[in-house]
Amino acid sequence: MNVIDEAGVLAISTRLQRLSDLIRKDGLQIYKAHGINFEPKWFPVIYALHKKPVLSVVEIAAEIGYTHPSTISLLKELEKQKLIRSKRDKTDERKRLIQLTKKGKDLVGQMKPVWQLIVAAVTDLINTENNLMEAVSEVEDQLKKKSFTERALSLMEHQQE
Repeated sequence: MNVIDEAGVLAISTRLQRLSDLIRKDGLQIYKAHGINFEPKWFPVIYALHKKPVLSVVEIAAEIGYTHPSTISLLKELEKQKLIRSKRDKTDERKRLIQLTKKGKDLVGQMKPVWQLIVAAVTDLINTENNLMEAVSEVEDQLKKKSFTERALSLMEHQQE
């Protein structure tokens, strides 16, 4: 056991990041094994545009739960790869509408069977006594009710009383 493991809940963010990195790294290997050149970090945008074919930058950020700057960064990478294209909204010139290119749609077609495999593998992985997806959902719901910061500040106030 290393010091981060020993830190328990103090290191939750580090542990979740480590878990995410491991799954993402393996995801990359799974795509490569199927001859697909795809970065797992692109998944949220590609999947959002697969499900909702035309979205503004703000809508994509909301759909994937990323900040606007993080979303812009991903969009630039995907545009460079020619997987997405943007056009100006005819009703609002300030708004950019994003959609998959033919190359992006073809990539999604290649990835769909791999997604089924990934779902099966992840389902097997998280099928533990304390199902990870259920726990993540519960924690996300708790954060919607009261942020981590609010909780810490509230505890601080109670300690001072």
